[in-house]
Amino acid sequence: MIKYIDKVDVERLLPLLRQSGVIVHKRWIAAVTARRCIGVEDKGEFLDVIYWFRQIIAISLGVIWGVVPLKGFLGIAIFCLINAGLLYLYFSSFQQVDEEEYGGTWELTKEGFMTSFALILVVWIIFNTAIHFD
Repeated sequence: MIKYIDKVDVERLLPLLRQSGVIVHKRWIAAVTARRCIGVEDKGEFLDVIYWFRQIIAISLGVIWGVVPLKGFLGIAIFCLINAGLLYLYFSSFQQVDEEEYGGTWELTKEGFMTSFALILVVWIIFNTAIHFD
């Protein structure tokens, strides 16, 4: 039988993890645990999680785009679709936040987008140049 947890006490969980030698920041727990379970009240903290999630997506896709010699508008378009789509699924399905609480769906979708766009371009160019330069 599966027992569901209504609310995870993050403040009690962190010392237990640190005692076992695991160093975890509170935001990492908030990012991978559904919001309805942890009860995050701080809007800024949730926006920080979205921002850093976008940066992780940008780095990983930039490496993939650079190794697979993807070029041009197609790579940019696919990045925009994946980035916006994953984040929309994350905050609407997994975290189940009320978008209006944060200024609407558009505000959450564009949070940190331009910095992740710049980051994918840098990583993509570096890896593509390093691997496929003649």
